[in-house]
Amino acid sequence: MFEQAEHFVFLTFVKSIEKKLILDRKIKLIWDFKGPTGLGTAKHHCIHLKEFAEQEKLPFYKIEFLEISDLHAIAYIIVDESDMKTYRDALKPHRGELAK
Repeated sequence: MFEQAEHFVFLTFVKSIEKKLILDRKIKLIWDFKGPTGLGTAKHHCIHLKEFAEQEKLPFYKIEFLEISDLHAIAYIIVDESDMKTYRDALKPHRGELAK
């Protein structure tokens, strides 16, 4: 009987650790902007990302833009996975990936 209780407590502990590890991942939400005005649009989009995070009092790690090529730029925000759905549902990013 005691072994079963220990096993249950251990499994509960392992599951809570697994859940914490999964939710502690950082997610990069990305918006793509293409064409000759893509870089300017990406820069401007970063302003709106910052405004949204501040207005909604949501945490984030980084908001930035990046020029991929002359005709492709991105704006992105890095957030905790636990906050990702709030950002995703409100802001409709084009794609996402695990942040490095």
